[in-house]
Amino acid sequence: MKKTLQTLAFTVLSALLLASCSKNADVPVVQEKKDNADKVMSYIQRLGFSQSDIVDNGDAYIVDGDIRFPKDMVVPDGKASTEQQWTGSKLTAANALNVRIKVDASMTSMMAEINSAIDQWNNIGGDIALHLSIVTGTSYDILIKDTNLGAGICGQGTFPSNGQAGNLIQINKSYIAGNSFAQRQRTITHEIGHNISIMHTNQTGGMQIPGTPVTDALSLMNAGQCNSGATVLSNYDKIAARWLY
Repeated sequence: MKKTLQTLAFTVLSALLLASCSKNADVPVVQEKKDNADKVMSYIQRLGFSQSDIVDNGDAYIVDGDIRFPKDMVVPDGKASTEQQWTGSKLTAANALNVRIKVDASMTSMMAEINSAIDQWNNIGGDIALHLSIVTGTSYDILIKDTNLGAGICGQGTFPSNGQAGNLIQINKSYIAGNSFAQRQRTITHEIGHNISIMHTNQTGGMQIPGTPVTDALSLMNAGQCNSGATVLSNYDKIAARWLY
């Protein structure tokens, strides 16, 4: 009986020690995630956005309604200033030449709009070294999928991190279904712009792209224009993309 009690006590003690070790092992990981999230928050604020512009959405911060900054993103170096704007984080030369887009099954009904959006970025002309294509395998850079984002938000794009395109575009498919074809493809073109580092033209946050004006009413990258904005890239949108790539 005494030996049985000793064995039981040893088993209970061992379990407690294992639980304690397991719990302690999780602490650095949680703290590391929090530290990086804090860095991302500081980065967004350095880009010129106030705390009131930023919404905590769990695994990402959302700015201006449709721009995702993942909390685990690699924060780039560089100071923010403010016109056609970018984030200070862009794709490497090799990645820019091979941006692979996978279309989730939830978005295949809008393949024509997606192809039209991709064509806009692929046909900017000049010496731009940027090319997007649709892939069907498990290796891709950007996933486009349908997501219920609520009323007023047509889609959300994700900014690049660590030399790679933002990995997710969410389209509020049911919300934009009643829009014209041109406006639906405009939403997708706009969000792709975010995933390759272009910010909202009519907002003050971001880093200035040389050769672009303070305002551009024709910019497809203007914010707050779901179902009412430009449906083709403006001349200055193209200048911005060429400067980046």
